[in-house]
Amino acid sequence: MSDSNLLQPSQGQFVDRRSGSHGASPGGVERRQFRDGQRHARPEVAEFADAIDHYKLEHRRRFITFEELYDVMLSLGYHR
Repeated sequence: MSDSNLLQPSQGQFVDRRSGSHGASPGGVERRQFRDGQRHARPEVAEFADAIDHYKLEHRRRFITFEELYDVMLSLGYHR
């Protein structure tokens, strides 16, 4: 099966979207972002979601641990 067949699947053909560059979303944007559009009505929630997304992109992480999440909160000025 050639790569051109992967881009144009016919009925009943399996397409492995995980391999190669044709599996990436347009524009190179990571699909698993924390913030999902304009759903957050409160600006502080949007700021938190953006900070998490920035952390994930900066450290090339798809998922972050609770400790990393806490580090993001500290960077925004959270204190106990």
